[in-house]
Amino acid sequence: MNTPRPLTTSKIRSTPARAGGGRERHFLVDKAHAAIEEGSHSFAAASKLFDRRTRERSWLLYAWCRKCDDIADNQEKGGPLGEQGTAKNAEDRIQAIRVLTKRALEGQPTADFAFDSLGMVADECGLTWEMANDMIGGFALDAARWQPKTEADMLRYCYHVAGSVGIMMAVIMGVPRDDGETLDRACDLGLAFQIANIARDITEDAEAGRCYLPATWLAELDWEAGEHALPENRFKLASLMPRLIALMEKHEAASKLGAKKLRFRQRWAVLSAANIYGAIGRKVLYRGQLAWDKRVRVGGLEKSWHVTTAFFEAIWNRPKGPTEPIIWSRHDFRPVAGW
Repeated sequence: MNTPRPLTTSKIRSTPARAGGGRERHFLVDKAHAAIEEGSHSFAAASKLFDRRTRERSWLLYAWCRKCDDIADNQEKGGPLGEQGTAKNAEDRIQAIRVLTKRALEGQPTADFAFDSLGMVADECGLTWEMANDMIGGFALDAARWQPKTEADMLRYCYHVAGSVGIMMAVIMGVPRDDGETLDRACDLGLAFQIANIARDITEDAEAGRCYLPATWLAELDWEAGEHALPENRFKLASLMPRLIALMEKHEAASKLGAKKLRFRQRWAVLSAANIYGAIGRKVLYRGQLAWDKRVRVGGLEKSWHVTTAFFEAIWNRPKGPTEPIIWSRHDFRPVAGW
């Protein structure tokens, strides 16, 4: 008598790990390019100065960063913040980012090209879960409705959302992971970018219930978070900008010491981005109390000027660095116990 054969096998085959979740690289690059062209004109312009391989890798990383931001803030392509819901809703979105990111880094499909893009560039360049999770930590702080108490807190937030990205970009450009000095300066560039963003977006952030200026700074003016952005307080708010932009320029100058070690086209691209974002912060400073009447932007002709000046900076390649000695490293901005 024949033994009946089972209709199913007991062994379940796991999905084989493949960079990009099995998607073709050219597909991911095309989708990532479209994302950066729509989401960030400044980064798109600077990325064109890279060699082709670095340019494509920067697009792949950007696509993941943009998607994480959209999920965390329940928005679409960097548009207005969506309904944030409860704290549980916000935490669920952060957990979804972590799960998809981990799958992408393991070479598993995610059904989202942006996460698969991270998987592709991570496989090519050696980006790690620790690097990615440091950036996700910034979204977790926003989800918890966190606000900085001190300048150190503000810088730590800037590390999470931008300094960590600067480090990943440096690795994409071929900086060895054991070159701590250059990675520190790449972190400085991210810090400078985010400080410029904080200065530009103060009133927009306040409308969303967010404040990234240190509570100690606000206390000096007898304010609590929220009061700083009121129209009648703009003059006094502008009095904080020299302090904030000086901090931006310190890290901007430090970052250029790291750019000195890069290949010419990479150095040119990095210096162009630094000049463009530095211009945003300086415009906020120069406009004084009028800085938040409309969003500060750097137009096309001005971008071209900053790219041109960066070209000559890249050729000369003798950055001065900050006026004060550099006594900090990226590790000073990473999470500490209980934070």
